[in-house]
Amino acid sequence: MIRTIDCDYLGPDVAAAYLRVEGDEVAFIETNTTHAVPKLLAALAADGRRPEQVRWVIVTHAHLDHAGGASALMAACPNATLLCHPRAARNLIDPGKLIASAQHVYGAQRFAELYGAIEPIVAERVRALDDGAQVALGTSTLSFFHTAGHAKHHFVVHDPKEDAVFTGDAFGLTYPRLQRAKRFAFPSTSPIDFDAVEAHRAVDRIVALKPRAVYPTHFGPWTEVADIAAQVHQWVDFSQAAIDDCVARGQKDCEAPLRRALEQEMVRTAAVAGLTLTREDLALLELDLQLNAQGLAFVVGRRLTS
Repeated sequence: MIRTIDCDYLGPDVAAAYLRVEGDEVAFIETNTTHAVPKLLAALAADGRRPEQVRWVIVTHAHLDHAGGASALMAACPNATLLCHPRAARNLIDPGKLIASAQHVYGAQRFAELYGAIEPIVAERVRALDDGAQVALGTSTLSFFHTAGHAKHHFVVHDPKEDAVFTGDAFGLTYPRLQRAKRFAFPSTSPIDFDAVEAHRAVDRIVALKPRAVYPTHFGPWTEVADIAAQVHQWVDFSQAAIDDCVARGQKDCEAPLRRALEQEMVRTAAVAGLTLTREDLALLELDLQLNAQGLAFVVGRRLTS
């Protein structure tokens, strides 16, 4: 059984965590922020389960809208082990750099409003998984595949028994509000690890698993796997072309024009999907447009200075 939990991060249907129950064992996939942990525990209780039955807490990567609540959830689930990418493990065991970086961006007050308190997790309760690793959950086996492109410390979770892949941010963003016509998806290219080649590989690797459904963190589930993959591939190509254009122009100060180009492409691709973006839709997309432009601008700056 898979239960989708709306973490109510920046509003409804923006970020999900997933409760996976198999027999007497439970796994959480994604934790969102510390503020979301009561919602996760309420979903656990609603299914008639206790925190002591949680075997795994899984985060697809260490970005705080995915892993910010990990320490609080681990504190609430005494028998759980945290599963993560090897590159993410050190930042979950010692989150000081993550916290300092986010506080620098948001300020201490806004950071607390968004994410709450983030504590270290003792190393003995953290298990870093290599590409292709498998773990048992009851009578099921979960497999983990490294998928860079969005972040170097990202993996996805394949659940053959449920015919599902929990895709984190590797298979794009599919906000329910924007699914009023055909399926509508786009990637997250937020700082600092966007890599178009790896992003394409990640999408292809997920498709190759042939899941019935994908469970992106922002937001699922969806069964139109091929349609989502095609849109994300197209967007990755657009993003790479925008980077190449800025580099060819030697345009270091490119975040603002990239932001405009991304919004124009968002409106165009939405129209292709039969969706006319409203003022409310664009408000929902504002943070993603800003972060995606920042991520592409970071790549441009790195290329121009390398």
